[in-house]
Amino acid sequence: MILEYNLQFFAKEGAGGEKTEEPTTKKLKDSRKEGQVARSREIGNCLLLLTLFVILKVWIGSLGRGLTQEFTAVYNKIPEISKSRGGLDEIGLYGLIQDVLQEMLIILLPILLVAFAVAFLSDLVQVKWAPTAKPLKPKFNKLNPISGFKKVFSVQAVVELLKSLLKIVLISYIVYTTLKDSVGFIFLIYDMPLMQAIRNAGNIVINLGIKVSAFYVIIAAADFIYQKWKFNQDMKMTKQEVKDEYKNTEGDPQIKGRIRQKMREVSQRRMMQSVPQADVVITNPTHYAVALSYDPDKYDAPYIVAKGEDYLAQKIKEVARENHVEIVENKPLARMLYHNVDIGAQVPPELFQAVAEVLAMVYSMRGTNPPTAKKKGTA
Repeated sequence: MILEYNLQFFAKEGAGGEKTEEPTTKKLKDSRKEGQVARSREIGNCLLLLTLFVILKVWIGSLGRGLTQEFTAVYNKIPEISKSRGGLDEIGLYGLIQDVLQEMLIILLPILLVAFAVAFLSDLVQVKWAPTAKPLKPKFNKLNPISGFKKVFSVQAVVELLKSLLKIVLISYIVYTTLKDSVGFIFLIYDMPLMQAIRNAGNIVINLGIKVSAFYVIIAAADFIYQKWKFNQDMKMTKQEVKDEYKNTEGDPQIKGRIRQKMREVSQRRMMQSVPQADVVITNPTHYAVALSYDPDKYDAPYIVAKGEDYLAQKIKEVARENHVEIVENKPLARMLYHNVDIGAQVPPELFQAVAEVLAMVYSMRGTNPPTAKKKGTA
């Protein structure tokens, strides 16, 4: 019995082979459109946390006064509402809660706006401005239990677990050392007036939050570097993927080569059809052949109708012989014309003399006079 097998099954990264090639610009652009970018959520979290505690540190006094005044105003409204409605019924309570929420929103609005700005800027700095709704589209392949099982035991899951454990250990250590130094002061809070106790407890919590946030920045920076590295590794391509992408964007090189070959063949056929109308073919004699024509009604100087090297040069001479076009050997002139004058272009002034001598000799051999331009108005 013969067993068939595919060697690509044993490739490290699947059918395309190992991903060793750096991602192309097109793949990076396509992945960005799909919402796949190198982004660390820890950057936004740590900046948001640090900003929040710094704002509280600076604004805690105003915030405390605003909240105290709001609670005082609420308690003062309760008797008024009860008196006007004959008791605190459901409608009165609903209106009171609505007023409280509105005032609380006004007090906390600056913090919320700053938090939104920090979260927005943290993402903007990481991935620039490229909004896309594609990540929000439902993908049914995410419901595949096998794919989900693989993610649970993937390298990324292990990294996230280690990162979470590191955060827990780090935060626990900072909380322990901070509270250890403040434990005596914490017991004195019970003997303080209410507002002073709240203010001192708030300072302890805020200072603790700032310390945790500052150390969190280190974790976020390390995670950002890792996410950039991981994204680059994920975006790497196999050699086959690079070839396929080039074919899709630039076209199949073999097809483009065949098209260019066909275009050259058409151009050569058109050029060979012009050789019989030439006045002379100047040769090297083996390497180059340049067919010249002189028509004063068309150009003021002789012009090239065909030129070729090696095999094509031999074909030009063959067609010239078949059509009784004179072939003149002049190595320097043939080389100069071939390398410096394009097909259809006129002979440059510096070669007028040499070309004129060749044409004069050809007309002399034919026993004809050089052509002259027709006068305007003649048939």
